Amino acid sequence: MQRQRTRLAEIVAYARAKSPYYQKLYQHLPERIEDPALLPVTSKKLLMPCFDDWVTDREVSIEQVSKFIDNPDLIGERFLGKYLVATTSGTSGRRGIFLQDKRTMAVQSALSPREASGLGASDLVRLLTHGGRMALVIATSGHFLGAAGSIRVSKDNAQYRKRVRLFSVRTPLAELVAQLNQFRPTLLFGYASEIVLLTGEQEAGRLHINPVLVQAGAETLPASEFNRIARAFHAKVSTAYAATECSFLCSCCDQGWYHVNNDWVVFEPVDADYQPVPPGTQSHTVLVSNLANRVQPILRYDLGDSILQRPDPCPCGNLLPAIRVQGRVADMLTFPTESGEQVSIAPLMFGSLIDGLPGIELFQIVQTTPTHLRLRLQFAAGTDLDRVWQQVQTEVTRLLSEYKVGHITLERAEEPPQQSPGGKYRRILPLS
Repeated sequence: MQRQRTRLAEIVAYARAKSPYYQKLYQHLPERIEDPALLPVTSKKLLMPCFDDWVTDREVSIEQVSKFIDNPDLIGERFLGKYLVATTSGTSGRRGIFLQDKRTMAVQSALSPREASGLGASDLVRLLTHGGRMALVIATSGHFLGAAGSIRVSKDNAQYRKRVRLFSVRTPLAELVAQLNQFRPTLLFGYASEIVLLTGEQEAGRLHINPVLVQAGAETLPASEFNRIARAFHAKVSTAYAATECSFLCSCCDQGWYHVNNDWVVFEPVDADYQPVPPGTQSHTVLVSNLANRVQPILRYDLGDSILQRPDPCPCGNLLPAIRVQGRVADMLTFPTESGEQVSIAPLMFGSLIDGLPGIELFQIVQTTPTHLRLRLQFAAGTDLDRVWQQVQTEVTRLLSEYKVGHITLERAEEPPQQSPGGKYRRILPLS
């Protein structure tokens, strides 16, 4: 906690000195800040319109960064030769653009072994004996943190490049299974919904890999799936909770709790008025301060996730605060094929597809019947609506056809995406 207070004071001082946005925001605050409650709350909605004043590097501008992320050939390249660029998909109403400096990436690298803390000596021997190959089943078609970060590391590290391979979540399931069977990973990481699909393939005998660790991220993995995944793969199972704004939030223990890395993160569960809630009480949201990133300080930032902090010590023995996340629940869309079978498609398949189309600021897909999808779209100003809608129709129909459900009807909604009571936009609303 002393390290946390010292690091908070240092990064607040740096932000005040280098960021015009924070200089103005903090002008009436005491000279040294060690208590995060003294800081005003920020959010993506407040910070993104002030991007040029928010960043601390005066060479960085939103115009330059926007051009950079519009080029898919630059995924994982260093912006201005210095920074990793990652984008968010806009589930809270606005796409975020975030830069990571060398300090942030060093902290992420240093904390990453905590993710494997549940592996025993025999697991590590198995891992090394079988080559330590890692498969990442993630969105690869944009500047998302998983793909951009992995590509960046692979460019700098020959061993990583040799052992780690990206697999696109847009790959049809049968093809993905064949690719994984050929690669034979000993570590399998993927979006939770995709891991559930692969578990079904492993149970059916079509997928036959032998990983030491299966890790699900980006979405909440239902508790009922942990034992099923462990049995199917004969592997340890963990989940990851992170954000583009702070990639080293937590590590998962063998009791299914996330332990906050609060030597490098300030994590405040709060109610709707941003007042602290006690452990054992579900929060309305959580405020995060990233104590590493200096190029784009994230300080008392409303992450938008509802969490529950454990009120008693975690049985695993880790003394760091233990939490469970209530707010990132992803839903699978399930459709009947023309032959009467059921096909499920992961939500992020649609996200990675539509996020890459110009002119779309926000989307929401509502399944109104088993064979009917209603698409709510929020268009950017000056967009040719009919042309963009045609692109959306074409791409979504192509995705559905890959899963042999091209007969699904798509309808363009008149209403824009609708917010949930918690203020978030659920991008996928499956049939009840």
